Amino acid sequence: MDETMVLIARAHQGDKTARDQLVSDNMGLIWSIVRRFAGRGYEMEDLFQIGSIGLMKAIDKFDLNYEVRFSTYAVPMIAGEIKRFLRDDGIIKISRSVKEMGFRVKTVREALVYTYGREPTVEEIAREIGASKEEVAASIEAGAEVESLYKSVGQGEDSGLCLMDKIEDQDQAQEKLLNHMTLKSLLMELEEKERTIIVRRYFENQTQTQVAAALGISQVQVSRLEKKILRQMRERMAI
Repeated sequence: MDETMVLIARAHQGDKTARDQLVSDNMGLIWSIVRRFAGRGYEMEDLFQIGSIGLMKAIDKFDLNYEVRFSTYAVPMIAGEIKRFLRDDGIIKISRSVKEMGFRVKTVREALVYTYGREPTVEEIAREIGASKEEVAASIEAGAEVESLYKSVGQGEDSGLCLMDKIEDQDQAQEKLLNHMTLKSLLMELEEKERTIIVRRYFENQTQTQVAAALGISQVQVSRLEKKILRQMRERMAI
């Protein structure tokens, strides 16, 4: 058993020193996740404190029989805690400077679309207003609608399609990695049949009818099971 597992075992037995050591050892992990939420109107230190709560929950709830690294389990717990804080706190607070930057970005973007006849790049907008690419990107993100992690994105038979509220289509490697780790943690807790349904529906883009044919059950049964599984996954993220 490696050192982390030993510390977790001691923490489960009420050893506060071991628990504090785990928090200290994983401060870098918390910060790496907190940086995802920069520019959302909150002090980074405040989000770090929220993330620390998620880490402590992960320590308390981690099962030593899990065949995964503790960090793999902790990432979705930390990110989930921060996302719940942002969601439950209502409309995300945006600082005046970010709002002003957002207004300038919007105005310049519209002007450049007219000039170039296409969508301008972040670099072009930044050059026009004399700001950094990071500042422009942060103002755009801060002004974007924060989508629910469980918002429906399908139509018709796929109206319940939402897996994890909808994984954001971003090119950032860290975002993709965290989403992957979150899904992996949730999927590993499903039974084989449940996991098959989710994989076929959301990773192989099969319809409920196709999944039903593959499993030898009705489309109605697939629909019921899918709703049940998604509800369980939501509840798991809310712990």
